[in-house]
Amino acid sequence: MQYIGRFAPSPTGPLHFGSLLAALASYVDARAHQGRWLVRIEDLDPPREQPGASRQILASLEAFGFEWDGEVRFQSQRHPAYRDALQRLLAQRHAYYCDCSRKQLLERTGSSRYDGYCLLNPPLSESSCAIRAHCEAGEIHFEDSIQGPRRYRLDDCSGDFVIRRRDGLYAYQLAVVVDDADQGITHIVRGSDLLDETPRQIQLQRYLGFAEPRYSHIPVAAAPDGQKLSKQTFAAPLDNKQPLPALIQALEFLGQAPDASLHDGTPGELLSWAVVHWQPARIAPTLSKPAPLD
Repeated sequence: MQYIGRFAPSPTGPLHFGSLLAALASYVDARAHQGRWLVRIEDLDPPREQPGASRQILASLEAFGFEWDGEVRFQSQRHPAYRDALQRLLAQRHAYYCDCSRKQLLERTGSSRYDGYCLLNPPLSESSCAIRAHCEAGEIHFEDSIQGPRRYRLDDCSGDFVIRRRDGLYAYQLAVVVDDADQGITHIVRGSDLLDETPRQIQLQRYLGFAEPRYSHIPVAAAPDGQKLSKQTFAAPLDNKQPLPALIQALEFLGQAPDASLHDGTPGELLSWAVVHWQPARIAPTLSKPAPLD
């Protein structure tokens, strides 16, 4: 089976150092396995997106020497596929309509964990409803190649989760599972901030009869206050005119040790070195690490 990996940013702003880590780890791991590397823009939430962000993201990837296979996929063009998957889940009774508000849930349970109310008490109307995936009782476990064995009980920790929002927008969990299966993704290398989302995706993969990819979750880069670097915390955008220092810092963050001679090279030369010398066992099995200081 050919290795197929991917990098799937959301166009909510320019790439930053945390984004670079995910792009770099997924790219080098794919190329080190003689695999393909796809780019997918997860533009499913228009209110959160920034005009021109998709173009900025692709420009940064090119400036940093990344070469992807095939055409870039945009999730905004994939609504029919998500709708079909949603109908399958509803028909199989793996999903159901829900009109509960967050306020109602808090009043009933005192927590954000969904209690399955609408599963037992279906709404009188399906209009203005979200759609939730039903979490069957039982344990979901998987072996993360960096973080080690993981075990979850979705019915205990999160309850039934939303796969189509009340406003009609498809949720990340559904879209990512449908697209990973459609694109034949075999390996997913991404930040550990998505580690706890993995069991929900595995649940949907099982419901829909999709193959389960191999997962690897790298540490996320944390700011001095401990928060993950992100667009929401105003992480500095990548400098497309000076890609080499950030690439070197990213490789070192991932436990790799690029030769000093590469500091005067090109991004392409550095990435080629990284592919040949890639040692994923040197990535720290921790959820976060301090970001390098500028």
